[in-house]
Amino acid sequence: MLEFAILGLLHQAPMHGYELRKQLAAVLGGLRSISYGSLYPALRRMQAAGLISTDEPAPRALLPADAPPLTGRRGKVVYTITAEGKERFHELVSQTGPEAYDDGGLFGVRLAFFRHTARDVRLRILEGRRRTVERQREGLRSSLARTRERLDRYTLELQRHGLESVDREVRWLSELIDSERAESGDRPAPRAGEDDGPAAAQRVPT
Repeated sequence: MLEFAILGLLHQAPMHGYELRKQLAAVLGGLRSISYGSLYPALRRMQAAGLISTDEPAPRALLPADAPPLTGRRGKVVYTITAEGKERFHELVSQTGPEAYDDGGLFGVRLAFFRHTARDVRLRILEGRRRTVERQREGLRSSLARTRERLDRYTLELQRHGLESVDREVRWLSELIDSERAESGDRPAPRAGEDDGPAAAQRVPT
């Protein structure tokens, strides 16, 4: 996930480590915390693999106040994606298997870089994610049906809240899929058993 996100950000523009960390936090959101202790080893591995290159700054370049000791007196090292890195990014961006949508965190990162993804690939990933979430929804419904008589009202409300969140994500994904199909000129196929209801006001699922 980290390599993909770094390549995606550097594909847009060269960045120094401090800016990369800020942008990664924005892309990954609350999914994981990116520390300098995890970022710089990843950058070194990617540089060694030829995916990124570095540009050393002038010796007197100013450092941000919270820059790690790693940067020392050299200032901001600027990282740039290489031709090999672009090739690797396009390879990753074209993947449509379960690894692209079964994990909610990785799906979120893939979604953040959908602008670089072909429409047919976007559609397969969205449909795969919807199938995954629908399976989760059926599991929650079955569990609730089996255990509702044995649950206290607080636990019951917690399970209902979880089910409502999954319902919202299914509707949100369906809207994205319909939008992709509309842009490509395809009419959305009817889905048997799909929940009715207004579109979720919150565009991002909880």
